Amino acid sequence: MSYLTKVEILAADDIVFEDVAVPEWGGSVRVKTLTGLERDSLEQSMLEGKGDRGKSQQVNMANFRAKLCGRTIVDENGKRVFGDLDIVDLGKKSGQALQRVFNVASRLSGFSDADIEDLTKNSGSSQSDDSGIA
Repeated sequence: MSYLTKVEILAADDIVFEDVAVPEWGGSVRVKTLTGLERDSLEQSMLEGKGDRGKSQQVNMANFRAKLCGRTIVDENGKRVFGDLDIVDLGKKSGQALQRVFNVASRLSGFSDADIEDLTKNSGSSQSDDSGIA
């Protein structure tokens, strides 16, 4: 068996795109896989508080669907459609529409139910819909 080299790994075209019909919005959106850096950034954006090695941090799941959708909805060139400042407004859209996009974004980015459960199991923070957290 031969193993991949660094050059082969870094050259691999591993970002996947999928078009999702969103009838509530009158069309389709393109959803992409999160990169490792983007996924880490998303998970970090959900942490609140400070502490030694994260000991006093809590997970805030407020607007999680919109956060993931906003980071994975892209245009035909693969550029994000929504910036971080747009996430709150995106979260105010139809929950059914967001869930449809969220399901595809989660699958493409490797978020399992267990991953989401791990994120929430230590969450004691507010999950209010109007928190304004992006």
